[in-house]
Amino acid sequence: MKIDHSINRSTSEKLFEESQTYFPGGVNSPVRAFKSVGGTPLFIAKGNGAEIWDEDGNQFIDFCGSWGPLINGHNHPHIFQSVVDTLQNGASFGAPTRKESELAKFILDRIPFIDKLRFLSSGTEAVMSAIRLARGYTNKTKIVKFDGCYHGHVDALLVKAGSGLVTFGTSSSAGVPEAFANETIVLPLNDLDALKTCFEALSNEIACVIIEPIPANNGLLLQDLSFLTSLRTLCTEFGILLIFDEVISGFRVAFGGAAEHYKITPDIVTYGKIMGGGLPVGAYGAKREIMSFVSPDGPVYQAGTLSGNPVAMAAGLAQLSLCAQENFYEELEKKTSTFVEDINTFANTHALPVELVSIGSIFWFSFNGKKRIAAADQIDADMTSFNKLHHFLLNRGVYFGPSGYEVGFISSVHTLEQLAFAAGKIKEGLKAIYQ
Repeated sequence: MKIDHSINRSTSEKLFEESQTYFPGGVNSPVRAFKSVGGTPLFIAKGNGAEIWDEDGNQFIDFCGSWGPLINGHNHPHIFQSVVDTLQNGASFGAPTRKESELAKFILDRIPFIDKLRFLSSGTEAVMSAIRLARGYTNKTKIVKFDGCYHGHVDALLVKAGSGLVTFGTSSSAGVPEAFANETIVLPLNDLDALKTCFEALSNEIACVIIEPIPANNGLLLQDLSFLTSLRTLCTEFGILLIFDEVISGFRVAFGGAAEHYKITPDIVTYGKIMGGGLPVGAYGAKREIMSFVSPDGPVYQAGTLSGNPVAMAAGLAQLSLCAQENFYEELEKKTSTFVEDINTFANTHALPVELVSIGSIFWFSFNGKKRIAAADQIDADMTSFNKLHHFLLNRGVYFGPSGYEVGFISSVHTLEQLAFAAGKIKEGLKAIYQ
């Protein structure tokens, strides 16, 4: 593929060279290093609306949105003002504040299947705490996760599949003891027979099943509704708690997340991303009986100095008040569908082996010959096409997360003109890749 021009990235290159003396790989989260796509990562200077600017002054339409939290774009005036007003009274107290209750009430009033929440500072922390709560509540130790679902860098969940349907996982990261991995069973997604076999053999040892009901960390692996409803039925039948990891899908596909979208009720749910309005936040919630096991009411210990931080709570409340407005999600999905269908129509017309898969305002480039992708092992590991497209778009003012396994996000502030421009550049890029 011939790229006919390249933007100036000299400042980003200098900053990256310097940052490598301070941080492993020069970054504070691995995917930011651009190792998947190659080249030098952009150092972002500012964002406004649906656009970002790097340190060299290059301007981009942003489809990463800080990996999902910015459903109302960068620097939204309502969220910004709420943060500033709160910050004027202090940034952190390590003590209860009114803001915690205001955000909790706003959420609980609109999500009927949870009675109580516990706020934390990240999605990983929320998942870790939910797993501990499930074990404490059931007095069982093993957990089930699915291949292709990512739940943060929790030791017991950095696990890959073993060699059989009812074998335990093996560590997928150095520093995770095999003893931890041995408490985790990894099953394939969308495979009801494997799930039944596992439950029949080990239900007396399994505390919970955790799943991204909309798996969006390893491609967008949309599940059959029958699989998700059967999962709920089997968990109830075998006395196993069902945890929905809605760190990405919560408040994204609907206010109540995938649980609302699919009309399936989990026993415990985890949230993050959007709920903080761009600031660090996480939460887990459940019915009153389960949450009564959390300290100080119960024996399951969990704490955090910055949990319920007032500035993050203010940002979250401002953000969710926008999301709760009438037709917010319907309009966002319509905007996304128009964008996706435009590109897919082009790909079909030109017989290109690519398809944008989407749900709500989440989409993903599938370079897999348009075959149905519902499990991790169905994804073509050769990301050459995405990598070429990523570089092509960077040079034309369109920014995506630097990995073909990552999804894209559309916000409420992406304009039709911006989406049409980006779609045009994507079509140009696809044509250049396959010509």
